[in-house]
Amino acid sequence: MPGPVRPLAARRPSSYGLRAGRALGWLAAAMLATIVLLMAFGLPAASPEQEVAGTVPPGGGTVTFVIDKQDPKNPTRDRFSSKRFDKALSVTLNSVVFRSSGQDLTTTGTYIEMTSRILEPALLALAVLAIRGRIKR
Repeated sequence: MPGPVRPLAARRPSSYGLRAGRALGWLAAAMLATIVLLMAFGLPAASPEQEVAGTVPPGGGTVTFVIDKQDPKNPTRDRFSSKRFDKALSVTLNSVVFRSSGQDLTTTGTYIEMTSRILEPALLALAVLAIRGRIKR
């Protein structure tokens, strides 16, 4: 048989939003994971270039151009370079504050960025709330 039930006021809080160090630690871990995943799967080998195709009718007239962009492709090697780290870091730092990086990403990279744009600001908010709670005491 379980022990006596303590009143609600005597129960210990769950500590979510109470320890800034824990939230900042998880934020740093989430950012590091995002950087590694973007470097491995999210950044294309090269920025896709625009292709312009069109027809010029003989004797002049209206010219119609179709501008198309190729799908970004994952690199086959050299995934972990300083240039790719810089791009991944930029995307990750932008995702912490709900901004889109404007970087061309692979489909996997787009999903990684969307996930980090939800998770990382929530962890940042928990840290801010914990710091605010410490200051107000």
